[in-house]
Amino acid sequence: MDLKRERQALVSVPPPTHHSTLSEWYLNNRHCYRAAQDQQQIADRVIAKSNQLCDLISEVTKLNKAEVDSTLKERIKDTEYLKKENEIQKEECCKEEAALLIYKGRIMGALESLKEQVLKICKKCIILREGRLGTDLVHDDVERELLKEVETIEGALSLLGRTLEEANEQIRLLRSTKYFLDQDNDKKANTLQIDKHCTNIQETILNLSMYHKATPLDAGNVTKEEWEHFSKKFIKRAAQEVNNARPLRSYIDTLLKQVTEDLWKQFNVTNEAFRRRIAETRDAKLKLENEHHETLRQANEMLRTITRLEKAIAEKEGFMALAHTRLEHRAKRCATELTRDEVETRLVTEVHALRDNVSALQEMLSEAQASLRYLLTTQIQLEEEINIKAHTLKIDEVDCMTLRESMDYHSY
Repeated sequence: MDLKRERQALVSVPPPTHHSTLSEWYLNNRHCYRAAQDQQQIADRVIAKSNQLCDLISEVTKLNKAEVDSTLKERIKDTEYLKKENEIQKEECCKEEAALLIYKGRIMGALESLKEQVLKICKKCIILREGRLGTDLVHDDVERELLKEVETIEGALSLLGRTLEEANEQIRLLRSTKYFLDQDNDKKANTLQIDKHCTNIQETILNLSMYHKATPLDAGNVTKEEWEHFSKKFIKRAAQEVNNARPLRSYIDTLLKQVTEDLWKQFNVTNEAFRRRIAETRDAKLKLENEHHETLRQANEMLRTITRLEKAIAEKEGFMALAHTRLEHRAKRCATELTRDEVETRLVTEVHALRDNVSALQEMLSEAQASLRYLLTTQIQLEEEINIKAHTLKIDEVDCMTLRESMDYHSY
């Protein structure tokens, strides 16, 4: 037990410390002084450089911020300018679209009028004139002009139809351009909102935050030149579409005017052909009526002549019977009294003369009866022709010309 205590006492006693010499003590102090002074000099240089760097960086930061602010304002001005140009071009597109819609309505009105009214009237006139009878069913000037008028109308319909397609396509292009202008304007409005908000943000506000996401802060992948080209492309396209629409409207104006003039011209030519044909038909009908009147008069005169011839033949039969009776009675004379005296000779001559005269009268009666038959046949033929002419006049003058009065070509 005592041994154990001794050992513990030996362990707890510290070893003797090292004592520096006085020279080491002075040397150590000088070293500490020098190290402190060196560090102080270094610190002074660092402080000076830090102050200089801070001032420089502060100035650079302010300059950078000012430059960014100035660039941002310029960017806002550029964006506002292009947005304003977009709006101007959009307004021009809207005006041109509205004007083209009016012109489209004019074309559609012309197409409907020509197709549903005028063309149907012309074709109906052609069909009505197919109802002419006999020799009046001819290929006359009226038919040729009507067919030419139908051809003119169909040509106008074809031309107007193609122009309507062009107008629809131009309207579609204007609407497409407006759509892209609207899209670009919305993007620029959003950009302006963001950029204007950025100009109002200062380094002193409290709700600033550091960006710690993995994606880069500089997300822009479009150069300024590309942006300007992209923005101006729609402006140029809008201006081009507006420039394309204006001559199209002028062309539509000229086309409608020319079509109207051509249709009026052919309309007047066809009406003039109708008037000439109606006058010719009326004149022919009048002449036929005069011939019919004269034929009827001749037929009545021929009837009286036939009656007179029949009466004359009947009268001659009495004279013939008288002569025959006298000859018969004188044939009963006796012996030498039965002579061929002057009375006998005169009676025989009278009989021969009566026979010849009756034969001549009968021949004339046959000729008169044949002439009467021909006159009556001619009368019937004339009546048929007069009816045909009256029917033709009804078709041309009443039916067709009445229909054509409703044909109207205006300035659509």
